[in-house]
Amino acid sequence: MNAERVVRRGVLAIAFAGLLAGGTYAQSQDPSSQPQDIKDDKKDIRNDKKDLAKDRADRNADQRDINKDKNDLAADRKDRNQDQRDINHDRRDLSKDRADRNKDQRDINKDKSQLASDVKKFGANSSQAQADRKDLQADRVDRNKDQKDINHDRKDLTKDRADRNADQRDINKDKRDLHADRKDRNQDQKDIHKDKKDLHKDRKDLRHDRRGH
Repeated sequence: MNAERVVRRGVLAIAFAGLLAGGTYAQSQDPSSQPQDIKDDKKDIRNDKKDLAKDRADRNADQRDINKDKNDLAADRKDRNQDQRDINHDRRDLSKDRADRNKDQRDINKDKSQLASDVKKFGANSSQAQADRKDLQADRVDRNKDQKDINHDRKDLTKDRADRNADQRDINKDKRDLHADRKDRNQDQKDIHKDKKDLHKDRKDLRHDRRGH
């Protein structure tokens, strides 16, 4: 009988110890029973992850803006260069047409002198005077055509200069946008590095606090 009592007491003691251990484990798994510093560390880690995700999203958006700015800048530079080539072409056309117009004017002046001389020598209705009048009329037609070309060249030149200046303003704006977006991207990258450091520190704090409890 005494042996049986001893066995029963041993079994009850083991069972009671098991209940105590189970309660302690359950209590350790209950978040509400965790020490405040551990809970704070976990909260800090969650916030660090959110900050890191947000800053990465901002950095990626800024990088997309930078890529777009680069494309815009390249396109505007291409347009500006084409406009400059058009301006150079317009200048050459204008210079040539002015030279032609000036030559035609000299021919007109010469025709007038020749006509006056032939009228005086051979008469107003002479074959020489009639030929001079035809030359004079032809040179006037050429001179008027050259003047129209000059007016057209001036319009083209004015338009191409306006286009070139507008493209240059676009280029200047693209450069400012690119500078601002690069600045934002670099700041976001700094924030990302800081977030990583914070996350590393908070995880280290959590491990330290867990070992302390």
